[in-house]
Amino acid sequence: MRDITFYYDPISPYAHLAFDRLPEALMGHSVHVRYKPILFAALLKANGQLGPAEIPAKRDWTYRQVSWLGHHHGVALELPAAHPFNPLPLLRLGLSCATDDAPGETNRYVTEQLLHHVWRGGLDATDPARLAALQAVLEDHMAQRDKPWHAPDSDVVKQRLRANTDEALSLGLFGVPAMVLEGRVFWGFDALPMLRACLEGDAWFDTQWASAAQRPEGVRRPQA
Repeated sequence: MRDITFYYDPISPYAHLAFDRLPEALMGHSVHVRYKPILFAALLKANGQLGPAEIPAKRDWTYRQVSWLGHHHGVALELPAAHPFNPLPLLRLGLSCATDDAPGETNRYVTEQLLHHVWRGGLDATDPARLAALQAVLEDHMAQRDKPWHAPDSDVVKQRLRANTDEALSLGLFGVPAMVLEGRVFWGFDALPMLRACLEGDAWFDTQWASAAQRPEGVRRPQA
């Protein structure tokens, strides 16, 4: 069985899309997926970037595109009442459900709950009443599994999120969703066919994966 790590932040509509279609992309392969929530804003800061929703023209396009992608691929996706928003409460809620044997991971059910909270219904992702309702659902999930629950604002949960984000940075991740298979990073919803091709042993990965990225820089713009 092969391992894939799916790094995500529920703030990303592309993470929602990729999560929904991932089982289809992996169909027929023996794969274990580890879902790891990370703070997307930390990747942006480390790489000196703005998020798509922080660039006015790109923001408009992003919302139009993801709405169309949901429609095109049959994935339910309704834009939240406000975006971007602070995803920390959701990230910490997810990692409150992590177990001691996988302290940085959310299982597929928990991951789905986080993403649906944002991208289903067109509601406010940060509404305190909705967050409280989500917490109740997740606490019940852990109780049914007879697993311990850690408070979202506890040091252990905060450390889990820091560790996941530091791990993502050490791998050179710059965006979400990012799927890592045997050291190769596949970024974005549109990378799912490429990920599947890699699983299927496409010879391109032996001949082109490394060489395609080996290009000298012709010019570099000065940083503002």
